[in-house]
Amino acid sequence: MPTSGDSLLEFPVDFPIKIMGRRVDGFAQAMSDLVREHVPDFDPATMELRSSSHGNYLGLTVTVRVDSREQLDAIYRALTGHPMVKLVL
Repeated sequence: MPTSGDSLLEFPVDFPIKIMGRRVDGFAQAMSDLVREHVPDFDPATMELRSSSHGNYLGLTVTVRVDSREQLDAIYRALTGHPMVKLVL
């Protein structure tokens, strides 16, 4: 049975992250730039974009290759702390 310090993930791993924010100019670029700070070889062309039904929000899915739980946690902290981001899953 895993202890609290154990991870269910085996690293390195390709991990999808969903990011939601208001549909504003520069949102996708800002998220791409932020992710690349933590994963320098991230390819922005692999991002998936989806508009909300009324077009007010934009959902992005980025799949990143991470080498550790600490790296993944740092990405989540950076994304959730960004003023343009409403939700990260």
